[in-house]
Parts: sequence; C-alpha cells; structure tokens
Amino acid sequence: MIQLHNVTKTYGQRRAVADLSLTVGPGEFVVLIGPSGSGKSTTLRLINRLVEFDQGSVRFAGQDIRSFAPEVLRRRMGYAIQSVGLFPHWTVEKNIGTVPRLLGWPAARIAARVQALLELLQLDPAQFARRYPHELSGGQQQRVGVARALAADPEVLLMDEPFGALDPVTRVALQQALKRIHALSGKTIVLVTHDIDEALYLGSRIVLFQDGSLVQDGSPLALLTRPANDFVTDFLGRAELGLKRLSLGTVADRVRAGEPARGDPLRSEANLREALSAFFVQGRESLPVVDAQGAPLGALHLHDLLAPQPIDPAGPRP
Repeated sequence: MIQLHNVTKTYGQRRAVADLSLTVGPGEFVVLIGPSGSGKSTTLRLINRLVEFDQGSVRFAGQDIRSFAPEVLRRRMGYAIQSVGLFPHWTVEKNIGTVPRLLGWPAARIAARVQALLELLQLDPAQFARRYPHELSGGQQQRVGVARALAADPEVLLMDEPFGALDPVTRVALQQALKRIHALSGKTIVLVTHDIDEALYLGSRIVLFQDGSLVQDGSPLALLTRPANDFVTDFLGRAELGLKRLSLGTVADRVRAGEPARGDPLRSEANLREALSAFFVQGRESLPVVDAQGAPLGALHLHDLLAPQPIDPAGPRP
C-alpha cells in the first residue's frame, strides 16, 4: 500500500528524516510515535506530498507518488489534523461533503454519505447536519473532521495528533470511535501521536522515531516485551512496562466462564489495567464480568489477572 525506501528530508543542516525505509500494508493501523522533532509528522506529510523528500522514494498503490498530481494523491488519502480546520461559514454537512463535491458526486450520494458518517461517528444527523462549527464542542468538531477525511472513501487515512487538544474523557471516546471505524471499515490508517498509551491502544503496529531515524517497528506487545534499547524502554516508561502490558489484554481474555462473584461488575471489553484498578478500589479477590449488554459471563480473579502474559514470539521488526 505505502512504501518508503531510503527517504531523507533535510531542513538546512538538520535531517528531519534520515534514510527511512518503512512499509504500511493494506488494512494496517500504524502509529508513528516519538519525542517532539523526531520526524514522525514529517514522515506523515511525506506520504501525501505536503512535504517533498530530498532523497529516496515513496510509493503508493505501486506507483511513485511523484507520478500523481498532488491534489489527486490527496483525494485518495484522507487527512485529519489536531486543529480540524473546518470551514466556519459552512454547515457540518457541507464541510463533510467537501471532497465528494470536488469529485463531482451526485447530491443524493453526498447526502447519503454524510448521513452514514455522522451515524458512524455517533452524531445524530437530524441534530448536527445543519449546525455550524462554532455551535459544536471540541470533540464534536474533531468527529466532523474525521468524517470529512473519510467522506470520499479514501484508501488511506492519515492523522496527525488528531486528539491532542481534547480533554481526557473526550479523547478516550474518540479513540474508541476510531478503533471501531478501523474494525468496521478495514481502512489503512497511519496516525501520529506522542502519547504512548494512545499508541498502544490504537495501533496494530508502532513505529518509534528518534532524531529522524526509525528506532523500532513492531506490535505493541513486541515493543513492551523486547525493547530494542534503553531509549525505547525509557520512552515507553521503564517503571510502567508491566502496567502497559496489562492494557493490551482484555477482561474477556481471562474470564472464568459461568463462575459467580460479588462486587461491581467488570465489562468484558475493559482492559486488564482497568480491571486491576477495580480490584484495588473494591478490595476484592474476584469480580463478576458482564458483556456489552450487561449479561453475566463469569468472574475474573486477581490472581489470574496477574499471571504472566506470553512474550510476543514475532518480536520487533528489524
């Protein structure tokens, strides 16, 4: 889907990206992380030609990206950023329909697409379609920004710190919405963040940058269990690696089916880190588990939660 080969981008004497090779396959959710100035946002912008590279090659769908007119390439790649950038004098429905209109879609098709995306992002079309951006909360504006990026059904969705300016509650809700969108659509997504917890929650792969270079590329579990060096360990949080590993598993993975327990129930989709907190708050050795509809599934024991998790046999990518 996307291949970067020995790509370098220099600003003056500073190498923002240094000899980078990276492949993103169809349907992957790849998260680029690293400290400020590490090259992750530049890498994202190289993919859709918002930034031109100096050396190397970038290919999309088998073709050199420089063979595409920039506007054609960008219409095949949705792009969502932290500042959203909605047109203030356009309604929500008109903002979302921007690219489909440029592509000449019939009005009825645009209207149907806008309604479907608003429903997918849990914004009632009857309530929100005719509102203006200033009438929305920050989280609602960000949902509209994501809908606009998805409107023309792009092959790839690029996202640069899309939730960075939101409060923690709204941020978690939008992370959950994005994870649901990926599961339902199978879109290829490349997202930039500096938040390691966000990366671990969302990504099927994590690519960690330092000083313009790729330091480690692998699954979340691979990075947590086989960090390539001290920088990776420290960036992930040396003192919290065990807790972060718990965040990768769910209560459903360790429930004892059909077993009763007392206490406030855990949701089966909750992660094990959340479950550990619930055990300490409630002061119990076991807790009941329910599914998304509240039906009982069994019990989770504190001892089972703390049992060793398997090491990722694949390890990190070279």
